[in-house]
Amino acid sequence: MSDEVQTTTFSISSEDDATDEITIPSGLVDLVAEGDQTDAETIGDVMLLSFASRAHHIVHHGEDADEDLEAQEAEVMDLFEKRFGVTFGEATGHQH
Repeated sequence: MSDEVQTTTFSISSEDDATDEITIPSGLVDLVAEGDQTDAETIGDVMLLSFASRAHHIVHHGEDADEDLEAQEAEVMDLFEKRFGVTFGEATGHQH
C-alpha cells in the first residue's frame, strides 16, 4: 500500500459565475466509473445521485416538506431518470 494517495481536483461552476473546487481520491473516481466514462461524467453521476437521494430522504423520510420542496424532488427525479434511463427507485431498490 502506498503512503501517498493520488487525488484529482474538479472545478464546479454555476450559471451565476460562482465556482468551487473539490478534491477526491482518484481511485474512488475510478471505482465508481461506469465503462469508459470520463472522470467528469462520473462526478456528474455521483452528484446527481447525491441530490436525488437527499431530496428523496427529506421529502419522504423527513418532516414538513412543502409543495415547493416536493416539486423540486419531483424535478430531480425526472432529471435522474433522463440521465440514467431508470427511476431512482429502480436504481436504488428503494421504492415507496
